[in-house]
Amino acid sequence: MKQYRNVVICMCILLLLAGGAYAQQKTVRILAIGNSFSQDAVEQYLHELAEAEGISTIIGNMFIGGCSLERHVKNARDNAPAYAYRKIGTDGKKREKGKMSLEAVLADEDWDYVSLQQASPFSGMYETYEASLPELIEYVKARLPKKTKLMLHQTWAYASTSKHSGFKNYNCNQLTMYQAIADAVKKAAKANKIKIVIPSGTAIQNARTSFIGDHLNRDGYHLDVKVGRYTAACTWFERIFKCNVVGNPYGPEGVDEARKAVAQKAAHAAVKHPYKVTDLFITN
Repeated sequence: MKQYRNVVICMCILLLLAGGAYAQQKTVRILAIGNSFSQDAVEQYLHELAEAEGISTIIGNMFIGGCSLERHVKNARDNAPAYAYRKIGTDGKKREKGKMSLEAVLADEDWDYVSLQQASPFSGMYETYEASLPELIEYVKARLPKKTKLMLHQTWAYASTSKHSGFKNYNCNQLTMYQAIADAVKKAAKANKIKIVIPSGTAIQNARTSFIGDHLNRDGYHLDVKVGRYTAACTWFERIFKCNVVGNPYGPEGVDEARKAVAQKAAHAAVKHPYKVTDLFITN
């Protein structure tokens, strides 16, 4: 009997060790090749949303302010060490390395998801995707495991009062810009067989239909550091993990329950309907 008990104990220990190893293997690794709009979306809150659901993550962002697909392609061709590589580890701490190349960062982790995006002034202009996205995809895929899933980040339209020079591309009209982005990203994803689109732009537009209104940007184009960024992070979380973000317990400090609910519902509706605005009918 004693010998049998010892065998059971040993088996339990082995199972626990195997479970620990399995948990380590389940860390999800996400890389954004982007600019300040990917900074707004993934460098804060995404880790915490995943952690609240027991999901371990490593999140990377390859940052050059205002970087376009065309410039990413040039950097790839030249193997240019032109990026600030911001990386959030499983501990939630952000670390940064300067002068990094695409090739070096693609080799840094066994990435599960890699996102691409256009610079905001050109984000609703399909011809700019057509010109550069296929070459960037070819470069990236050649340096990633076959299991890695490519994503396209649908960014947001500027605030209606934005003074950004790129707003002129859309007649300085927010809804015109939003629809152009939605249409261009949908077409680019289909043309390049990218199955995952992260509809941050639709989520932000959804949130603008609530009592928050057009107050989700800090300078007319970047997201405000609380509700705007949280809305984008909620969108990334639900789209990648296929887990309804509504009811996720994590909310950033300084975001009240009403605004937290708007962000979560806006993101959830965007994932369900990525190319059209959902009126939330939420009042404070």
